[in-house]
Amino acid sequence: MNDIKKVVLAYSGGLDTSIILKWLQETYHCEVVTFTADIGQGNEELKPARAKAETMGACDIFIDDLTDEYARDFVFPMFRANAIYEGEYLLGTSIARPLISKRMVEIARETGADAIAHGATGKGNDQVRFELGCYALQPDIKVIAPWREWDLLSREKLLTYAGQHNIPIDFQKQGQKSPYSMDANLLHISYEGGILEDPWEEPEESMWRWSVSPEQAPDKPEWIELEYALGDIVAINGKTMSPADVMRWLNEAGGRHGVGRVDIVENRYVGMKARGCYETPAGTIMLKAHRAVESLTLDREVAHLKDELMPRYASLIYNGYWWSPEREALQGLIDQSQLHVNGVVKVKLYKGNVIVVGRKSASDSLFDPEIATFEDDDGAYDQADADGFIKLNALRLRSAARLRHKRGK
Repeated sequence: MNDIKKVVLAYSGGLDTSIILKWLQETYHCEVVTFTADIGQGNEELKPARAKAETMGACDIFIDDLTDEYARDFVFPMFRANAIYEGEYLLGTSIARPLISKRMVEIARETGADAIAHGATGKGNDQVRFELGCYALQPDIKVIAPWREWDLLSREKLLTYAGQHNIPIDFQKQGQKSPYSMDANLLHISYEGGILEDPWEEPEESMWRWSVSPEQAPDKPEWIELEYALGDIVAINGKTMSPADVMRWLNEAGGRHGVGRVDIVENRYVGMKARGCYETPAGTIMLKAHRAVESLTLDREVAHLKDELMPRYASLIYNGYWWSPEREALQGLIDQSQLHVNGVVKVKLYKGNVIVVGRKSASDSLFDPEIATFEDDDGAYDQADADGFIKLNALRLRSAARLRHKRGK
């Protein structure tokens, strides 16, 4: 431990990371640099971080606004792949970790720190994501994971430690019998713990923060037009926006219509099942709309290939392999496929639903109305051609059936 002189700590300002800050000072006798990433979680979490870090004796404090980089370089590339884990999870926590890891490594270099530290538990996925990211970017970095070292393995022990060391506590949260563990960024807010540890229990309505319930959503639907260029949304209702502003706008619109709530039991990387609830209004709209514009502009086999690769791509992100050569290789293929994904999608938001009601692309549409029509196509498509196609595809099936018949089977 004596070779650790300075540590960069991923710091939220909450109870756990405040305890970790003090624990690092006591256990490793080192200086602690705190890093708080602003990735859209809101000022409610960011404002107290600096004051708490100063109170706890941090030698340097970084609070960095990474919202634009997060949306542009991480969330948007992921949505070009239509990535979704286990059919439900839009990877809102997973995709934030590689950016945080990247910045932690940069700060370690800037400040001459020997190690980085995080507050992820030994049961969760984030420990893997943080550490794989850091090792990929700086292979000789030292990582301190207090939850894998200390004996403060219950809330009571954490609170006792905090009292012994005069660590500020949010007493309102302390008094809750079933507090939720929450993580928020531009893409989503997640909830774990409390009554959610029983997968039979329905979440309390008061838990949700970003969206109204579908039952309480407006009775009048809202129509939105999303303009795409190279697979990314570049404008909403004719107004050009940055990726971060696109996400903010869609979060507000989706939230007021009850869009984006999910209740999931997922398979964690470490082998256990865990339940989480998520609000992802913008991501839910983006996924539906992106598939709609691709349906119009992507070649059939390219679209099917993307669908085959998507689960693999999603698993790489979920399991912490954003900075891996295989993810980068897949990203190259995905981005190549988006060169002709240009157009406009019209969606309707209503009572928790995102309904695609129109799509068009003046430059890249592969939809040929002369061929697709049910009316007279004036010879554009010869229906008799289907006869040979069907017989060729049926040849193996017919041959096998004849052979079985001859053998009396």
